[in-house]
Amino acid sequence: MGRDQHGNASSSGNSTTATATTTAAGRNKNATTQKNQDSTDSNLKTLLEFKKTLLEEQKNGEQKIQEINNKIESTKIQIDEDRNHLEDIRTKLKQINEAKELEYSRFLELKQNLIEARNQMKAFDEKTGSFATSKSRKDRFDIANLGKALEQIERDIQTKKLSKEEERKLVARSKEIATKLHTLKAIHKKEDHYRNISLQYDAIKTRINNIFDQKSEFGNKIGKLKTSLDTLLNMRENLYEERRKEIHGIRETGAKLEMVETQLNAIEFRKSRMQYAEHRQRRQREGEERRISRYEVSQERTKRSRENQERWNMLKDAALKKMSNGEKLTFDEMKLIFGDSGTSE
Repeated sequence: MGRDQHGNASSSGNSTTATATTTAAGRNKNATTQKNQDSTDSNLKTLLEFKKTLLEEQKNGEQKIQEINNKIESTKIQIDEDRNHLEDIRTKLKQINEAKELEYSRFLELKQNLIEARNQMKAFDEKTGSFATSKSRKDRFDIANLGKALEQIERDIQTKKLSKEEERKLVARSKEIATKLHTLKAIHKKEDHYRNISLQYDAIKTRINNIFDQKSEFGNKIGKLKTSLDTLLNMRENLYEERRKEIHGIRETGAKLEMVETQLNAIEFRKSRMQYAEHRQRRQREGEERRISRYEVSQERTKRSRENQERWNMLKDAALKKMSNGEKLTFDEMKLIFGDSGTSE
């Protein structure tokens, strides 16, 4: 009986020790698992915040690129408009230059004709002497009166009775007036010719001046358009460079996002493995605890059965001793001696 009790105690102690060991190991594993879980959650939070920042940067970069694209498109439209305007002005300037070539040759021709006409008038004045220079403009151009006077003299010569002296004077006067009339007609003709050339010259000079004014105006416009185009082209190149930088930045952000996604996926994979391992350990621990619990129940039942048997044996021995002494037995004592062995609890 002592060995049974010792074995029972030993088994019970081993069971308790195993349970305690299992529980301590479980606590250690739980602490380690919780520490790993906290570290993983901290890394996950940091990565998610970083991912949020990167997504915001990517969104801002895409918006900036769209704004730059709009500016580039607007600049291109303005460049096309300025180029078309520049081409129109150059076409007009070409037409002006062609007109200038035609008009300028005519201008030079008329200028030369005007100089020649002036020289002819001057030469004629010198040839005709004092008459062309001394007479007033009214006298020089009173052709009608001179013509009437000449006609009257000729009528007088033909119709009047004149002495030879009077006829001679009238004939001399007629020659004088005829000479004046011829000279005045010649002067008038040359002055009309000069005036006609002068009018043509003034008209073409006005056109030439207008042409040069237009050339100057178109030249100024072309200069301004070229300056504007240079500014727009530089602006477009700067926008291209700015867009290239933004695209490069977005690509770098995209690469960082891929790296973050890789790390997030790795964390999710580790978490799933940890959860699986934790679940498996929990199942194993629960299974071990159930096994230990069943073992402890069995040990407890065996212990109670042994204790009951020992108690029954003691009572039976007491009843047998009482019967051998001739003492009166109770019904329960009779059952102990003659009944079944006390195997029940």
